[in-house]
Amino acid sequence: QVRLVESGGESVQAGGSLTLSCEISGARYCGNEMSWHRQAPEKDREFVSRIDRNSKTTYADSVKGRFTISQDVAKNTVYLQMNSLKPEDTAMYYCKIEAVKTCGYGGYWYARYQWGQGTQVTVSS
Repeated sequence: QVRLVESGGESVQAGGSLTLSCEISGARYCGNEMSWHRQAPEKDREFVSRIDRNSKTTYADSVKGRFTISQDVAKNTVYLQMNSLKPEDTAMYYCKIEAVKTCGYGGYWYARYQWGQGTQVTVSS
């Protein structure tokens, strides 16, 4: 069974930094397109960042210049480095698989959507 295991969320002071990790367990892929999203209390879930199969990254305006998404394909893990954290960054952070590439000769990409369970980030002023 494929699972996304997020970690790294904790409580920090404003201006601090955190690195979130999201590991795909239960399957081995040789490429991933993944994204991070967040949901604050009583708000809709919102897009934070995405990394595609060519390692092209995109960011929400609210985090641009402060957050960096990266991935280690060999470890099936995507990271979100968060710097200069603000109280408004407080939310549950979720990672999401969007597409994966099979391994071996003739490996191919296919869409696969799955969410992780979330990791809580709390930023105090």
